Amino acid sequence: MSEAQGQAPSRFADRLQRAWYSDSLLAQVLRPLAALYGGLLRLRSGLYRYGLVRSGQLRVPVLVVGNWIVGGAGKTPTTLALLAHFKARGVPVGVVSRGYGRSGDGICLITAEHRAAQVGDEPLLIHLRSGAPVAVGSDRVAAAQALLAANPQLRLLISDDGLQHLRLPRALSVLLFDERGLGNGRLLPAGPLRQPPALALQPHELVLYNAPAPSTPLPGFLAHRSLAGAISLQAWWQGQAADLTTLQSLQGRKVLAAAGMAQPQRFFTMLKAQGLDIEPLPLADHFDFQELPWPADTPDVLLTEKDAVKLHPQRCPSTRIWVVTLDFRPELAFWQALETQLQTLKLLPAGLPQDTNNG
Repeated sequence: MSEAQGQAPSRFADRLQRAWYSDSLLAQVLRPLAALYGGLLRLRSGLYRYGLVRSGQLRVPVLVVGNWIVGGAGKTPTTLALLAHFKARGVPVGVVSRGYGRSGDGICLITAEHRAAQVGDEPLLIHLRSGAPVAVGSDRVAAAQALLAANPQLRLLISDDGLQHLRLPRALSVLLFDERGLGNGRLLPAGPLRQPPALALQPHELVLYNAPAPSTPLPGFLAHRSLAGAISLQAWWQGQAADLTTLQSLQGRKVLAAAGMAQPQRFFTMLKAQGLDIEPLPLADHFDFQELPWPADTPDVLLTEKDAVKLHPQRCPSTRIWVVTLDFRPELAFWQALETQLQTLKLLPAGLPQDTNNG
């Protein structure tokens, strides 16, 4: 598979990301640009801190799920886990997102009829998987207001990303880290950080490590991730659940595994751990699938849900497409800390059960 066919990141982008985690000469050369970026961030933060610019106002609290570094650290699975948790407690929750990769930046309330190109792959996946109302827009405050107007029953909003979107008010933030931690600890473009790292958490912040162990000095909780199973693309679009038996039935033959995500190797490693013989095909993050990146006669292809949401079965008549789903479980202590925070901030609706489970 050629690099052009897979739309893999450019060689410079690969080199830059390696520099972020090794603090090589390239990272050193870019330090002046990082200093300029940091100055702009401090200026913007100061405008909000001194009231020269104000955050928007919403009638319900907002829980922001975000990360300090560039690239996926598990925001979508964390958002889905939070939605399932609140649904089990009878709390109506909606989601707002920028809708990265979509055509246009206006406000859109997502329905099952939308396509990923219209609303973004991750917001569409969140809506399809959870059934929660989701709104996208570059102005997250306006998107939230539109979502609340259309769904007056909502008691809480989750912002999928938006940690650096200071105009969006937030009552609580869940900060995500994976094995990469803080990289070399530098701001973009000399490092992977989107904002300066803090030495301590704010009272309204919780850290969740999407990793086997903490990867920064910040105290936090662990999330366990494993593969839940596989299901045919046709059945996935019909809302059926994946199972491990289907995934294990693919053992013993070579299968192509494609992943359009920031850390595709993580997906490939998990597949190999299940005993699968895969041919890995890393794709650019948010790969659009306007053209199929594999030959038409490929017998079997494994995809993530993030990729499946951009691909309909009729486009692959001669290839068996299998959607591999993720089982993402924050530890019990995370849910207990979350509800303690919500109680402290008086965000729990009256009568909400005080016991908790694993989401």
